Amino acid sequence: MGPEALAQVLRPLAIQTHPNLLVGLQTSDDAAVYLVAPGVAIVQTVDFFTPIVDDPWTYGAIAAANSMSDIYAMGGDVILALNVAGFPDGMAPEIVTAIFEGAAAKVAEAGAVIGGGHTVTDAEPKFGLSVTGRIAPDRILSKAAAKPGERLFLTKPVGTGVVATALKRDECDPNHLAAAVASMLTLNRDASLALRELTSVRACTDVTGFGLLGHASEMAERSGVKLTISAASVPLLPGAYGYAAGGAIAGGLGRNRRYFETHAGGIAIDPAVDPTLATLMFDPQTSGGLLFTTPEAEAESVRTAFAGRGADLWEIGTTGPGRGIAVVP
Repeated sequence: MGPEALAQVLRPLAIQTHPNLLVGLQTSDDAAVYLVAPGVAIVQTVDFFTPIVDDPWTYGAIAAANSMSDIYAMGGDVILALNVAGFPDGMAPEIVTAIFEGAAAKVAEAGAVIGGGHTVTDAEPKFGLSVTGRIAPDRILSKAAAKPGERLFLTKPVGTGVVATALKRDECDPNHLAAAVASMLTLNRDASLALRELTSVRACTDVTGFGLLGHASEMAERSGVKLTISAASVPLLPGAYGYAAGGAIAGGLGRNRRYFETHAGGIAIDPAVDPTLATLMFDPQTSGGLLFTTPEAEAESVRTAFAGRGADLWEIGTTGPGRGIAVVP
Protein backbone atom coordinates (compact mmCIF):
# COMPACT_ATOMS: atom_id res chain seq x y z
CA MET A 1 0.00 0.00 0.00
CA GLY A 2 1.35 3.43 -0.91
CA PRO A 3 2.11 6.03 1.78
CA GLU A 4 -0.90 8.24 1.05
CA ALA A 5 -3.41 5.36 1.05
CA LEU A 6 -1.89 3.94 4.22
CA ALA A 7 -2.13 7.31 5.97
CA GLN A 8 -5.82 7.58 5.03
CA VAL A 9 -6.55 4.10 6.36
CA LEU A 10 -4.80 4.67 9.69
CA ARG A 11 -5.96 8.23 10.34
CA PRO A 12 -9.47 7.37 11.69
CA LEU A 13 -8.22 4.54 13.92
CA ALA A 14 -7.94 4.98 17.66
CA ILE A 15 -4.35 4.62 18.85
CA GLN A 16 -4.12 1.61 21.15
CA THR A 17 -2.33 2.25 24.42
CA HIS A 18 -1.17 -0.01 27.24
CA PRO A 19 1.35 0.51 30.05
CA ASN A 20 3.52 -2.28 28.64
CA LEU A 21 3.31 -1.16 25.00
CA LEU A 22 6.55 0.80 24.82
CA VAL A 23 6.37 1.45 21.06
CA GLY A 24 3.16 1.29 19.03
CA LEU A 25 1.32 3.31 16.40
CA GLN A 26 2.01 6.53 18.29
CA THR A 27 5.33 6.89 16.47
CA SER A 28 4.61 4.53 13.54
CA ASP A 29 8.00 2.98 14.15
CA ASP A 30 9.45 -0.03 12.35
CA ALA A 31 8.17 -2.56 14.91
CA ALA A 32 6.12 -2.76 18.10
CA VAL A 33 7.86 -3.17 21.47
CA TYR A 34 6.12 -4.74 24.46
CA LEU A 35 7.48 -5.03 28.00
CA VAL A 36 6.97 -8.58 29.28
CA ALA A 37 8.90 -8.26 32.56
CA PRO A 38 11.14 -5.69 34.24
CA GLY A 39 14.13 -5.21 31.94
CA VAL A 40 12.75 -7.64 29.32
CA ALA A 41 10.87 -6.66 26.17
CA ILE A 42 9.88 -8.26 22.89
CA VAL A 43 9.89 -6.51 19.52
CA GLN A 44 7.51 -7.72 16.82
CA THR A 45 6.85 -7.08 13.13
CA VAL A 46 5.33 -8.68 10.01
CA ASP A 47 6.10 -8.19 6.32
CA PHE A 48 5.44 -10.03 3.06
CA PHE A 49 5.45 -9.28 -0.67
CA THR A 50 5.18 -10.76 -4.15
CA PRO A 51 8.27 -12.28 -5.87
CA ILE A 52 11.05 -9.86 -6.68
CA VAL A 53 13.34 -12.47 -8.34
CA ASP A 54 12.66 -15.62 -10.34
CA ASP A 55 14.51 -18.18 -8.20
CA PRO A 56 12.18 -19.45 -5.43
CA TRP A 57 14.90 -20.17 -2.84
CA THR A 58 16.34 -16.68 -3.30
CA TYR A 59 12.86 -15.14 -3.10
CA GLY A 60 12.24 -16.85 0.23
CA ALA A 61 15.61 -15.80 1.61
CA ILE A 62 15.20 -12.16 0.52
CA ALA A 63 11.68 -12.02 1.97
CA ALA A 64 13.02 -13.34 5.28
CA ALA A 65 15.90 -10.84 5.37
CA ASN A 66 13.46 -8.04 4.58
CA SER A 67 11.05 -9.13 7.33
CA MET A 68 13.78 -9.37 9.96
CA SER A 69 15.17 -5.94 9.07
CA ASP A 70 12.60 -4.12 11.21
CA ILE A 71 13.81 -5.96 14.31
CA TYR A 72 17.38 -4.88 13.63
CA ALA A 73 16.29 -1.29 12.93
CA MET A 74 14.82 -1.14 16.44
CA GLY A 75 18.01 -2.51 18.01
CA GLY A 76 16.71 -6.02 18.70
CA ASP A 77 17.78 -9.62 18.11
CA VAL A 78 15.59 -12.03 16.14
CA ILE A 79 14.53 -15.12 18.10
CA LEU A 80 11.44 -16.56 16.38
CA ALA A 81 9.61 -16.29 13.05
CA LEU A 82 6.41 -17.61 11.48
CA ASN A 83 5.80 -18.02 7.75
CA VAL A 84 3.06 -15.86 6.19
CA ALA A 85 2.24 -17.14 2.71
CA GLY A 86 -0.28 -17.14 -0.11
CA PHE A 87 0.21 -19.38 -3.17
CA PRO A 88 -1.85 -20.29 -6.26
CA ASP A 89 -3.52 -23.70 -6.24
CA GLY A 90 -1.52 -24.84 -9.23
CA MET A 91 1.94 -23.88 -7.99
CA ALA A 92 4.34 -26.82 -8.02
CA PRO A 93 5.02 -28.12 -4.48
CA GLU A 94 8.77 -28.08 -5.05
CA ILE A 95 8.64 -24.33 -5.70
CA VAL A 96 6.80 -23.70 -2.43
CA THR A 97 9.29 -25.95 -0.62
CA ALA A 98 12.21 -23.98 -2.06
CA ILE A 99 10.68 -20.68 -0.88
CA PHE A 100 10.28 -22.06 2.64
CA GLU A 101 13.81 -23.49 2.57
CA GLY A 102 15.32 -20.16 1.53
CA ALA A 103 13.54 -18.37 4.35
CA ALA A 104 14.54 -21.01 6.90
CA ALA A 105 18.19 -20.74 5.89
CA LYS A 106 18.19 -16.96 6.27
CA VAL A 107 16.43 -17.12 9.65
CA ALA A 108 18.98 -19.70 10.81
CA GLU A 109 21.75 -17.31 9.70
CA ALA A 110 20.17 -14.76 12.04
CA GLY A 111 20.48 -17.25 14.90
CA ALA A 112 16.71 -17.76 15.10
CA VAL A 113 14.16 -20.40 14.15
CA ILE A 114 10.91 -20.65 12.19
CA GLY A 115 8.27 -22.20 14.42
CA GLY A 116 5.40 -22.59 11.92
CA GLY A 117 3.13 -20.22 10.04
CA HIS A 118 -0.02 -19.86 7.98
CA THR A 119 -0.64 -20.39 4.25
CA VAL A 120 -3.67 -19.46 2.15
CA THR A 121 -4.60 -19.84 -1.51
CA ASP A 122 -3.98 -16.68 -3.54
CA ALA A 123 -3.90 -15.84 -7.23
CA GLU A 124 -0.39 -14.34 -6.94
CA PRO A 125 2.42 -15.70 -4.73
CA LYS A 126 3.04 -13.74 -1.55
CA PHE A 127 5.51 -14.62 1.16
CA GLY A 128 7.09 -13.14 4.27
CA LEU A 129 7.45 -13.57 7.99
CA SER A 130 5.96 -12.53 11.28
CA VAL A 131 9.05 -11.95 13.41
CA THR A 132 9.58 -11.76 17.15
CA GLY A 133 12.78 -10.47 18.73
CA ARG A 134 14.09 -9.50 22.12
CA ILE A 135 15.26 -6.01 22.97
CA ALA A 136 16.61 -4.09 25.93
CA PRO A 137 13.87 -1.63 26.99
CA ASP A 138 16.45 1.07 27.70
CA ARG A 139 18.23 0.67 24.32
CA ILE A 140 15.36 0.91 21.84
CA LEU A 141 16.29 2.63 18.58
CA SER A 142 13.56 4.80 17.09
CA LYS A 143 12.95 6.92 14.02
CA ALA A 144 11.69 9.58 16.45
CA ALA A 145 14.98 10.10 18.31
CA ALA A 146 17.10 12.21 15.92
CA LYS A 147 18.36 15.58 17.19
CA PRO A 148 19.75 18.68 15.46
CA GLY A 149 23.50 18.71 14.90
CA GLU A 150 23.93 15.02 14.06
CA ARG A 151 25.45 13.12 11.14
CA LEU A 152 23.25 10.93 8.93
CA PHE A 153 24.47 7.49 7.80
CA LEU A 154 23.21 4.72 5.48
CA THR A 155 24.36 1.07 5.47
CA LYS A 156 23.31 -0.21 2.01
CA PRO A 157 23.20 1.25 -1.50
CA VAL A 158 19.82 2.03 -3.08
CA GLY A 159 18.33 0.88 -6.36
CA THR A 160 16.71 -2.53 -5.80
CA GLY A 161 13.39 -1.26 -7.17
CA VAL A 162 14.74 -0.12 -10.54
CA VAL A 163 16.89 -3.27 -10.87
CA ALA A 164 13.84 -5.45 -10.18
CA THR A 165 11.83 -3.46 -12.72
CA ALA A 166 14.57 -3.91 -15.31
CA LEU A 167 14.50 -7.65 -14.58
CA LYS A 168 10.74 -7.79 -15.22
CA ARG A 169 11.37 -6.06 -18.57
CA ASP A 170 14.16 -8.54 -19.47
CA GLU A 171 16.57 -5.60 -19.55
CA CYS A 172 18.70 -6.42 -16.50
CA ASP A 173 22.41 -7.22 -16.79
CA PRO A 174 23.10 -10.49 -14.86
CA ASN A 175 25.96 -8.83 -12.97
CA HIS A 176 23.70 -6.00 -11.85
CA LEU A 177 21.07 -8.49 -10.71
CA ALA A 178 23.70 -10.47 -8.78
CA ALA A 179 24.85 -7.32 -6.96
CA ALA A 180 21.26 -6.37 -6.05
CA VAL A 181 20.48 -9.90 -4.83
CA ALA A 182 23.66 -9.96 -2.72
CA SER A 183 22.62 -6.67 -1.10
CA MET A 184 19.06 -7.85 -0.43
CA LEU A 185 20.33 -11.12 1.06
CA THR A 186 22.64 -9.30 3.47
CA LEU A 187 21.14 -9.18 6.95
CA ASN A 188 21.17 -5.87 8.81
CA ARG A 189 22.35 -7.83 11.84
CA ASP A 190 26.01 -6.72 11.82
CA ALA A 191 25.01 -3.10 11.25
CA SER A 192 22.55 -3.28 14.14
CA LEU A 193 25.14 -4.86 16.44
CA ALA A 194 27.62 -2.13 15.52
CA LEU A 195 25.05 0.52 16.46
CA ARG A 196 24.43 -1.16 19.80
CA GLU A 197 28.10 -0.74 20.68
CA LEU A 198 27.47 3.01 20.64
CA THR A 199 25.23 4.48 23.33
CA SER A 200 25.17 7.76 21.37
CA VAL A 201 23.03 6.23 18.59
CA ARG A 202 19.31 6.48 19.35
CA ALA A 203 17.67 7.27 16.00
CA CYS A 204 17.37 4.55 13.37
CA THR A 205 15.00 3.19 10.73
CA ASP A 206 15.34 0.85 7.78
CA VAL A 207 14.90 1.86 4.14
CA THR A 208 12.23 -0.22 2.43
CA GLY A 209 9.07 0.45 0.43
CA PHE A 210 8.88 4.23 0.90
CA GLY A 211 12.39 4.72 -0.48
CA LEU A 212 15.29 6.60 1.09
CA LEU A 213 13.56 9.99 1.06
CA GLY A 214 10.27 8.57 2.28
CA HIS A 215 11.81 6.94 5.32
CA ALA A 216 14.06 9.95 5.90
CA SER A 217 10.92 12.13 5.81
CA GLU A 218 9.34 9.95 8.50
CA MET A 219 12.46 10.32 10.65
CA ALA A 220 12.46 14.09 10.20
CA GLU A 221 8.75 14.38 11.03
CA ARG A 222 8.78 12.09 14.07
CA SER A 223 11.97 13.65 15.46
CA GLY A 224 11.09 17.27 14.73
CA VAL A 225 14.30 17.95 12.80
CA LYS A 226 15.35 18.87 9.27
CA LEU A 227 17.53 16.43 7.32
CA THR A 228 19.94 17.66 4.67
CA ILE A 229 21.01 14.88 2.30
CA SER A 230 23.84 15.11 -0.23
CA ALA A 231 22.64 13.36 -3.40
CA ALA A 232 26.20 12.69 -4.55
CA SER A 233 26.94 10.87 -1.28
CA VAL A 234 24.08 8.37 -1.60
CA PRO A 235 25.47 4.97 -2.66
CA LEU A 236 23.86 3.27 -5.68
CA LEU A 237 23.72 -0.35 -6.75
CA PRO A 238 25.58 -1.17 -9.99
CA GLY A 239 23.37 -0.37 -12.97
CA ALA A 240 20.73 1.47 -10.93
CA TYR A 241 21.51 4.90 -12.40
CA GLY A 242 21.27 3.63 -15.97
CA TYR A 243 18.00 1.80 -15.38
CA ALA A 244 16.45 4.84 -13.72
CA ALA A 245 17.65 7.11 -16.52
CA GLY A 246 16.16 4.66 -19.02
CA GLY A 247 12.74 4.72 -17.37
CA ALA A 248 12.74 1.42 -15.48
CA ILE A 249 10.64 2.95 -12.72
CA ALA A 250 8.43 0.94 -10.35
CA GLY A 251 4.92 2.28 -9.77
CA GLY A 252 5.63 2.71 -6.06
CA LEU A 253 8.35 5.26 -6.84
CA GLY A 254 5.86 7.76 -8.25
CA ARG A 255 3.50 7.27 -5.30
CA ASN A 256 6.36 7.86 -2.87
CA ARG A 257 7.39 11.04 -4.61
CA ARG A 258 3.91 12.52 -4.90
CA TYR A 259 3.19 11.98 -1.22
CA PHE A 260 6.46 12.80 0.50
CA GLU A 261 7.41 15.88 -1.54
CA THR A 262 4.51 17.74 0.10
CA HIS A 263 4.08 15.81 3.37
CA ALA A 264 5.22 16.98 6.82
CA GLY A 265 7.50 19.82 5.83
CA GLY A 266 8.04 18.48 2.33
CA ILE A 267 11.17 17.63 0.39
CA ALA A 268 13.07 20.49 -1.25
CA ILE A 269 15.37 19.27 -4.02
CA ASP A 270 18.03 21.73 -5.14
CA PRO A 271 17.72 22.40 -8.92
CA ALA A 272 21.40 21.52 -9.27
CA VAL A 273 20.77 17.91 -8.14
CA ASP A 274 20.94 15.35 -10.95
CA PRO A 275 17.27 14.49 -11.67
CA THR A 276 18.08 10.78 -12.00
CA LEU A 277 19.74 10.76 -8.56
CA ALA A 278 16.71 12.53 -7.13
CA THR A 279 14.44 9.90 -8.69
CA LEU A 280 16.48 7.04 -7.23
CA MET A 281 16.10 8.42 -3.73
CA PHE A 282 12.35 7.72 -3.99
CA ASP A 283 12.93 4.18 -5.32
CA PRO A 284 11.11 1.52 -3.21
CA GLN A 285 13.67 -0.75 -1.62
CA THR A 286 13.47 -4.41 -0.67
CA SER A 287 15.67 -5.44 2.27
CA GLY A 288 17.37 -2.04 2.23
CA GLY A 289 19.88 -0.66 4.70
CA LEU A 290 19.64 1.10 8.03
CA LEU A 291 19.38 4.89 8.14
CA PHE A 292 20.59 6.38 11.42
CA THR A 293 22.02 9.48 13.07
CA THR A 294 24.75 10.07 15.60
CA PRO A 295 26.20 13.16 17.27
CA GLU A 296 28.98 14.73 15.20
CA ALA A 297 31.55 14.00 17.91
CA GLU A 298 30.79 10.27 17.65
CA ALA A 299 31.11 9.94 13.87
CA GLU A 300 34.58 8.37 14.01
CA SER A 301 33.44 5.91 16.68
CA VAL A 302 30.65 4.85 14.33
CA ARG A 303 33.09 4.25 11.50
CA THR A 304 35.36 2.24 13.81
CA ALA A 305 32.47 0.08 15.04
CA PHE A 306 31.32 -0.70 11.50
CA ALA A 307 34.83 -1.42 10.28
CA GLY A 308 35.30 -3.82 13.18
CA ARG A 309 32.31 -5.85 12.01
CA GLY A 310 33.09 -5.57 8.30
CA ALA A 311 29.82 -3.72 7.71
CA ASP A 312 29.34 -1.15 4.95
CA LEU A 313 28.69 2.47 5.85
CA TRP A 314 28.15 5.75 4.01
CA GLU A 315 27.75 9.22 5.47
CA ILE A 316 25.04 10.98 3.45
CA GLY A 317 23.95 14.07 5.36
CA THR A 318 23.26 16.00 8.53
CA THR A 319 20.40 17.00 10.84
CA GLY A 320 19.47 20.50 11.90
CA PRO A 321 16.62 22.60 13.28
CA GLY A 322 13.49 22.92 11.19
CA ARG A 323 11.23 20.54 9.26
CA GLY A 324 11.33 18.32 6.21
CA ILE A 325 14.16 17.31 3.89
CA ALA A 326 16.63 19.31 1.84
CA VAL A 327 18.40 17.44 -0.95
CA VAL A 328 21.58 19.15 -2.12
CA PRO A 329 24.12 18.20 -4.84
